[in-house]
Amino acid sequence: MNTEKVTARRLTAAEVSELGLQDGIFVSAGTDGLPLDCYAPAFLTEPGKNFEGGSFVVRTVFGEEAHVLPDNAEESGIWVADKAGEEIEVLQSAGVLLNLALFVPAGNKDSLEALYSAARDAFGAGIVQRWSEETVAVPDVKVDLYEEPARGRKSANTQNRDRRALDIYPTRVRFLEPSDGWRFIVEPHKEIVDETPTI
Repeated sequence: MNTEKVTARRLTAAEVSELGLQDGIFVSAGTDGLPLDCYAPAFLTEPGKNFEGGSFVVRTVFGEEAHVLPDNAEESGIWVADKAGEEIEVLQSAGVLLNLALFVPAGNKDSLEALYSAARDAFGAGIVQRWSEETVAVPDVKVDLYEEPARGRKSANTQNRDRRALDIYPTRVRFLEPSDGWRFIVEPHKEIVDETPTI
């Protein structure tokens, strides 16, 4: 995690209400369950003039949304860069959290450990962390995963149905939700053969 010192001052609710969506601010970088003693660059989610009591809603450059009461002494408040202010630590960059679903053919404990070991070698020991782990046996086959309208036309000819091809691996179904009004269809995989005559 990289931080840099920035000179800034804390704003009152009246000052925040004069800000627009383009005005850069700093808010606490802490998230639920992860308190951080520094600030993150952020922006208001709607112009401050729309403030009618309650809290201001801000979004950090890291995608976190938070409700902030600038005048609450127990909160870290909203800050803006000001050479006449005081120094604060601002978070510039952090790691990337990857939510991965990995298919390991003939996966066993040894092959998974080799996978983690390779990741630690690539990024450094102690950098790669296993937050949660779920191993599920899946068939080593390809399927055709489609979406089609939940009340699709009753037709024996599947070519006439409205369909959207999504994937060819069965594990994807566990991590997807069908679009509104659509349902998943899983069929044995058929290789697409282009029979267009060529010269």
